[in-house]
Amino acid sequence: MVEKVNRSAPARSYGQFCALARSLDVIGDRWTLLIVRELLPRAMRYGELKTSLAGIATNLLADRLRSLEANGIVERHLDGAGVVYRLTPWGAELREPMEALGRWGIPLLASGRGDDAFQPRWLTLAVPALLRGRTASPSVEVGIETEGFLMLVRIDETGPSAVVPAERPGTVLSASPDVVVGLATGTVSVEEAIAQGGLDGDPSPLRAVFRAGQ
Repeated sequence: MVEKVNRSAPARSYGQFCALARSLDVIGDRWTLLIVRELLPRAMRYGELKTSLAGIATNLLADRLRSLEANGIVERHLDGAGVVYRLTPWGAELREPMEALGRWGIPLLASGRGDDAFQPRWLTLAVPALLRGRTASPSVEVGIETEGFLMLVRIDETGPSAVVPAERPGTVLSASPDVVVGLATGTVSVEEAIAQGGLDGDPSPLRAVFRAGQ
């Protein structure tokens, strides 16, 4: 059963009775999907969003958050230290189409990072997206550390995922973001990634994660 969503009427609309057009009415504005990307791993405060989204004007961020909230994609939540923004269950369903769009855009990374901003935690969305379709039973997992950020990549019978671990895993690959993306896309081998970076622990889990389902 498809859930009926009461959406706020956008200031600008394509005026088309089409699910794609109406989706773009709601999430097609500049910065909107990047705000969603920031909130997919966890809830964030306004100041954290502003810091992470370098270049967005304060009034524009506030406007986009209001629009996302009015359309049922984001909700405000009070915690002990103030207000945080988090995705609603419907908003969290944007993960799958955003992962697909990220996979489609991988060729655009071929020119390198250059002067573009980068947050290592964006890899918690990118790496599972690039490994989508791979499964493993029993499950396998490995730590990936880049620019001081540590995440745990796991593949099980349901597919890949990436989270910030509570404890340091037994096997951790330290590598640059370019190497991590290359490893996930298959353009960098496990052996090359280890040679270009550094490995702490048994390499077997690393080989299992990045070869699972290939």
